[in-house]
Amino acid sequence: MSEAFSTDILIVGAGIAGVGLAAALGRERDVILLEQEERPGHHASGRSAAIFVQNYGNAVIRTLSRASLPLFVEADSALFPTPLLSPRGILFVTNENGLDAYADLLGSAEGLEKMDPYDATAMVPLLKREWIAAAAYEPDAMDIDVAALHQGWLKGAKRSGARLLTSAGLMGGTFSQGRWTVETTAGRVTASILVNAAGAWADHVAQACRVAPLGLQPFRRSMAVLPAPEAFDVSRWPLVDEAADNWYFKPETGRLLVSPADEDPVEPHDAFADDMVLAEGLHRYEQAVTVPVTRVEGSWAGLRTFAPDRTPVVGFDPQAENFFWLAGQGGYGMQTAPALSALAARVIEGAPFGELSATAAAMAPDRLRAGGTR
Repeated sequence: MSEAFSTDILIVGAGIAGVGLAAALGRERDVILLEQEERPGHHASGRSAAIFVQNYGNAVIRTLSRASLPLFVEADSALFPTPLLSPRGILFVTNENGLDAYADLLGSAEGLEKMDPYDATAMVPLLKREWIAAAAYEPDAMDIDVAALHQGWLKGAKRSGARLLTSAGLMGGTFSQGRWTVETTAGRVTASILVNAAGAWADHVAQACRVAPLGLQPFRRSMAVLPAPEAFDVSRWPLVDEAADNWYFKPETGRLLVSPADEDPVEPHDAFADDMVLAEGLHRYEQAVTVPVTRVEGSWAGLRTFAPDRTPVVGFDPQAENFFWLAGQGGYGMQTAPALSALAARVIEGAPFGELSATAAAMAPDRLRAGGTR
């Protein structure tokens, strides 16, 4: 016989968005986190080589990132005993083909310093000097400890009384007499508010609950794991990003994580790297470095999900009572998570947004509905 659960707020998805919101809501609300996998954070949240880059994304994303920085730095030591951010830096490079993209980057960036190509190769001697037409450096970019962030918030949510249901795929939901009734593989759950934090599955969750989708599209992003080139100490290298988004690489635990920066639209699924896409991306990477790729130690892929305007969707659906969207974070979910979680909790509670009022309005779901106000 299946179990039955009742709660104030049901959060569908226990990735970084869901657990961040659960932790931000605290003890004031009874919360259940619903996760379709055996463990939380299995998909995008568990496959992120995240780095905090202030010159990343549109104006809304950059505002959320700026608001998140102090929350990272001043995080609760009871939940996060070690720093969530560590120095990394990011070096942007390009050849002649990417000079327009490089110019656009410089024109919209803050804290980005032009760098002589010779200095770029001194910083990362793996790069070919003759390939580099222009370079720039952002010293304030930092690594994010994604696992610590996710686990700390999950711990905080549980301390506040939140319950986690795993292996609990959502099958359908209906709203009646002020309550949501959701059928899952772990049993029936009733809730006053249903939060859709399902990542790549967000539109599918909406449809299962008879709510019109918003046009959220998952895109695959792949990563190859290469052994660090012999005779190089890669530990202090920055992340190196080709300015036209053809590839990037990041040192990690004595290896290089190399991505073709692919963005292929796909259906939500347990993503895996496409061998041809990976091979083409590694070929582009090889043109810019002095050491060829001789061995790939492993690979993986994740899904980055975007709304049509590439801005997150946060707020109550204007056409579905007590249905709350927390989705569409794209490739920015980790660096914006502290501010986005706090802001989503304020929207649910009807609390003031302060300096983020305009940002909250820009993320409201009604902008994507026919006849929306934005």
